[in-house]
Amino acid sequence: MRTKFLTTLSCVLMICYASVEEVKGQNGYWQQHVDYTMDVDIDVNKFQYKGTQKLVYTNNSPEVLNKVYYHLYYNAFQPNSEMDARLQRISDPDRRMVTKTGTKENPIVNSRIASLKPNEIGFIKVKSLTQNGRSVTYEVAGTVLEVSLNAPIQPGTKVTFDMVFDGQVPLQIRRSGRNSKEGVALSMSQWFPKMAEYDFEGWQAHPYIAREFQGVWGDFDVTIHIDKKYTVGGTGNLQNPQEIGHGYEDTSKPLKRQRGKKLAWHFKAPNVHDFMWAADPAYKHDVLKMENGIDLHFLYKKTLEANYLENWKNLQSKTAELMTYFNENIGQYPYKQYSVVQGGDGGIEYAMSTLITGKRSFGSLVGVTAHELAHTWFQFLLASNESIHSWMDEGFTSYISGLASNKILKGGDGKPSAGSYGGYFYVVKNKLEEPLTTHSDRFNTNVAFSVGSYTKGSMFLTQLNYIIGEENTQKTIKKYFNDFKFTHPTPNDIKRTAEKVSGLQLGWYLNEWVETIHTIDYGVTSVAGAKITLERIGKMPMPIDVTVTYADGTTETFNIALRMMRGNKPTDATILEDWTWAHPTYTFTASKTVKSVEIDASQLMADIDRSNNVYPKATE
Repeated sequence: MRTKFLTTLSCVLMICYASVEEVKGQNGYWQQHVDYTMDVDIDVNKFQYKGTQKLVYTNNSPEVLNKVYYHLYYNAFQPNSEMDARLQRISDPDRRMVTKTGTKENPIVNSRIASLKPNEIGFIKVKSLTQNGRSVTYEVAGTVLEVSLNAPIQPGTKVTFDMVFDGQVPLQIRRSGRNSKEGVALSMSQWFPKMAEYDFEGWQAHPYIAREFQGVWGDFDVTIHIDKKYTVGGTGNLQNPQEIGHGYEDTSKPLKRQRGKKLAWHFKAPNVHDFMWAADPAYKHDVLKMENGIDLHFLYKKTLEANYLENWKNLQSKTAELMTYFNENIGQYPYKQYSVVQGGDGGIEYAMSTLITGKRSFGSLVGVTAHELAHTWFQFLLASNESIHSWMDEGFTSYISGLASNKILKGGDGKPSAGSYGGYFYVVKNKLEEPLTTHSDRFNTNVAFSVGSYTKGSMFLTQLNYIIGEENTQKTIKKYFNDFKFTHPTPNDIKRTAEKVSGLQLGWYLNEWVETIHTIDYGVTSVAGAKITLERIGKMPMPIDVTVTYADGTTETFNIALRMMRGNKPTDATILEDWTWAHPTYTFTASKTVKSVEIDASQLMADIDRSNNVYPKATE
């Protein structure tokens, strides 16, 4: 049975990987490729490590590269870094990254990074770097390593970079680090020198200031030498479980533990763009084997209070349900394992794994797992550039994880609703909104980033249900996954996918919702007998659903397409003449004397003032 599954999974992987080649053939698409082989030795007492990295870089671009860039993320956790400077100047800093002193009336907010001691900071120091065996010159610029090549990388060729580096794990402040608030020893995300992405827009060598990441697709071969008391979990498939133990071994075979004070954990991860691991001597390790052959690993501290331990046990079957839901509603998970690991400072997704805090209520634990697991599809398989399109990963993840949580945790119908629109209305009302095209690090406030990326990004899909229909939206999500998995899709790709599924034109929607801060506001202007006049008050146009109740008590629903759509969504409503964008009002005549009118009874359209959506008004 196991052999049969592995054969099936291999076929799935071949199909998934082949799709990249299919996409590459479309409109000259290309993407770079990297293969990492890394060996790191961890000093768990000093929280330092020494590493070697062999990186085989394939230039699939049509351009000659004279430089390359690496991310050195841990350098952000140093006083006066760009992350520290930003933290001290933003009006609403992340509360996890600051300490507060002073009084309630006169609070003093201090960056936790600014107070780090030399043995608490994070760093990655490159000791040597060669290209095809010859030394190259390089310069460290904060969290970016700028490398001048000894020979240009020609299109279609491969080069090998060999690096020796040292690292120090920072005191846990944001996402990664040591000695988290919950006592996890090592949350090792963004821990290695990571090649920056080069794509059709050029180098994406963003400094690490606050949030999002991007990586190059490739295979990872990682060996971690660490004190044998520690249990390790995260990205990749363990290659030597019988030498390691710690719950990974096949109990039907003899365990052949390595000698010495340390174990060498050997992981391989095929076709991913990041690698995370975490380690703690008090980790409890559970494995749930799903019927489809995927192994779910759960690593959490056995020293947790009894109620939290129970929550982690109960989480496991829910995670399997979530995995099944996403497989059915997006597309098949292509890897052999997924790990849910206690660590970090909240919840953050990585390849084949996530770090989440463990001291949560059961509902919160399932909710954060649902969100981070959904990121496997929206970012780690559909690897959009989350630095400049954060709404595509955070928003789409929020949308699908919300549907999954509603159905699995709350027993709901799993249908889209306007329940999460409140944050969007808040930033609009308080004039905090910024376009979704804003780089994720450069929003004026954290609230604008969060509401824009998570809420407004989710609303892109929720409103798509209103514009093209629920069934078409479901088909769009599946086609988007199948067409663009293992690539770096852009906003135009999700728009074009929805257009191909629905047969409607949606460029206006992408432009208005993502590239502007225009708002939606429609109202019922007048009703006279059977004649109804509607008005577009906001700058953003939308198709309109109108529910009319007649004087005799019967009802009728009308659909008014936006002319720019060049068609109507599938609907049982009476279809009326299109409404043009340039005309602010629209009048039509119903079949009988009208008693009341309501625009968008579903409330899926993000109308900022629903008081004028009904006639007669509640106060009349």
